[in-house]
Amino acid sequence: MKYKISVIEGDGIGPEVVGSALKVLSRVITKYNVDLEIVKTPAGDDAFKKFGEAVPESSWKEIKSSHAILKGPVGETAGEVVVKIRRGLDLFANIRPARNYPNVDSLKKNVDLIIVRENTEDVYIRAENEISEGVTVALRLITKKGSERIGRVAYEFAKQRRKKVTIVHKANVLTLTDGLFKNTIKELKASYPEVEVDEEYIDSAVMDLVRRPERFDVIVTTNLYGDILSDLAAYITGSIGLAPSGNIGEDKAMFEPVHGAAFDIAGKNIANPTAMLFCTGWMLQWLGEKYKDENARKAGISIENAVLTVLSKKDYLTEDLGGHTKTTEFTEAVLSLL
Repeated sequence: MKYKISVIEGDGIGPEVVGSALKVLSRVITKYNVDLEIVKTPAGDDAFKKFGEAVPESSWKEIKSSHAILKGPVGETAGEVVVKIRRGLDLFANIRPARNYPNVDSLKKNVDLIIVRENTEDVYIRAENEISEGVTVALRLITKKGSERIGRVAYEFAKQRRKKVTIVHKANVLTLTDGLFKNTIKELKASYPEVEVDEEYIDSAVMDLVRRPERFDVIVTTNLYGDILSDLAAYITGSIGLAPSGNIGEDKAMFEPVHGAAFDIAGKNIANPTAMLFCTGWMLQWLGEKYKDENARKAGISIENAVLTVLSKKDYLTEDLGGHTKTTEFTEAVLSLL
């Protein structure tokens, strides 16, 4: 089967880390005989300057017709790009794993968790208005349907892991919206008797993520809380440059690093490509599982294993991890293992 992949290079360090990903992708698809059509798709700050839109209509057509999207970090127009793609393609589940990696100094040890974040609702629908001078309001959308389907994703992950789901919310203040989210997911427990469920307020969860992250297995939460928690989780495991994320829908998926465009280090060949490479491997594994393509699945696993092997070597740590390895050097080390 031939897969069409829209590749968004993004802004800042985006072209550098995406360039690394494309080199690695080229190597494994040849080795494992995976048929990909790579379409570079302009989106982000540069696209806005050139076309007047962060996601030009021509790019949107390519994205909608793709099997998956591999996206680099975007700058000031990030909200316009990611919200359009997530909501336009109904990529309702944002999956962000956080774990300790070999040879990487971290704030906490024994971290191995997944944050399952609702991805199309909450204040990220971007319904904001100025109702009078100096007074603004943002609409927060939480639905039972949205809460139920993200809850099922969390329970399914937990079944494959340590069988524990923690619902993070603030229902003691946001009684209706967070209350609906919390209660809907708790109701699903009857269908998953083997999974333990607890709940925690967002402020307490932030503290526990730093203080005792080992208590978490699968965290399920709303869009804004999940965005904040996943960045913090990346920090306590060593670097946000290590953190991949998947935006998963019924038919399509987008994979992107958690980190931003980092304009301050752009063009210096010091960006950590790890998160982008993990995204690339994850995308291939997702394609393999969805379309029952063992070659794609194996290609994705080979990328993940190669990156983990390189991380385990002290001579190949990038600057954010306390080393001196350049982006291109890290990439070449991964390629040598493939």
